[in-house]
Amino acid sequence: MIINMLKAHNLINEAQAIIITAGAGMGVDSGLPDFRGNEGFWKEYPPIATLGYDFEQMANPSLFDTNPKLAWGFYGHRLKLYRDTIPHEGFKLLLELVKNKDNNYFVFTSNVDGQFQKAGFDKDKIYEVHGSIHHLQCTEACIQSVWENNVEDIEIDMDKLEAKTLPQCGNCKELSRPNILMFGDWSFIGKRTDNQAREFHNWTMKNKGKKIVIIEIGAGSAVPTIRSFGDRFSRMEEGATLIRINPREYDVTGEKNISIEAGGLEGIKQVYDG
Repeated sequence: MIINMLKAHNLINEAQAIIITAGAGMGVDSGLPDFRGNEGFWKEYPPIATLGYDFEQMANPSLFDTNPKLAWGFYGHRLKLYRDTIPHEGFKLLLELVKNKDNNYFVFTSNVDGQFQKAGFDKDKIYEVHGSIHHLQCTEACIQSVWENNVEDIEIDMDKLEAKTLPQCGNCKELSRPNILMFGDWSFIGKRTDNQAREFHNWTMKNKGKKIVIIEIGAGSAVPTIRSFGDRFSRMEEGATLIRINPREYDVTGEKNISIEAGGLEGIKQVYDG
C-alpha cells in the first residue's frame, strides 16, 4: 500500500494532465447511497422493497408510462437529496490538485448528481456520460431539447414513494422526465451529453502524447462504463496511467497501473500530495 501511494504521488507530480473518473462510490462519503445490490437499494427505499421492484425496474423509462407517480417519487426524492448534499472534502482536494496542473483536466463520470459542478469544477470540463438529474426532457420527445431542471422540490408521499405533482414538458404539456440514460432507454435525448463527449474528445486530442494520470474513484463492475474507460485509455495511450481507488474492486490490469484499496475520500487523501 505504501509503495503504491509513493508511486501515485510521483505519477501525479510528473503528470501534465489529469482525468478524474468517478462512479457511485465517489458520493458515499458525502452521505449518498451507492445502491449496491437489491438489499442496499431496498434499504434506502423500503416502499420499493414492498413492491418488489429492483433498481433496473425503477431506473427505467417505462415506469414513467406505467406508474408516473412512483417514477417521479423516486427521482424527485433523489433530486432533493442531491440538491441538499454537500460534496465531501475529497472534491476540494482534487480541485486543488488540478489547479496545480494549470487546470489541465477533465472529469468523466457516470454519476448524475451534479456534485462536481457544486464542488467548483468547471462545467465545461465535465462529461456526464449517463446524463444529469438537473436537466429534463419530454417523455414523448416532442422536441429534441434538454432544459435545466428548475422544478421546485417535489412533494412526495414517502409511505408510497409517490409524487404528489408531476413535472410537465413546457412545449406539449405531457410528462417530463430527467435527462438520464436509464436501463433499456431508447428515448434518451443525448444532445447535451454528446456535446460533452465532443469536448472531452477534443481535450484528449489536445493532450495526446502527454503524461496523463487517470484518478478513478468508486467505479464498480456492475455498470462498468467508468472502469472500462480507464482500462482502455491507459492501455491505448502510452503516456497514460490509471490510479484506481476502490474499497473492494481495486484490481487493475497492466503493470504500470496502480490500485489503492480504500473508499473515495480516504483514497484521495492517500494519493493527494499537496
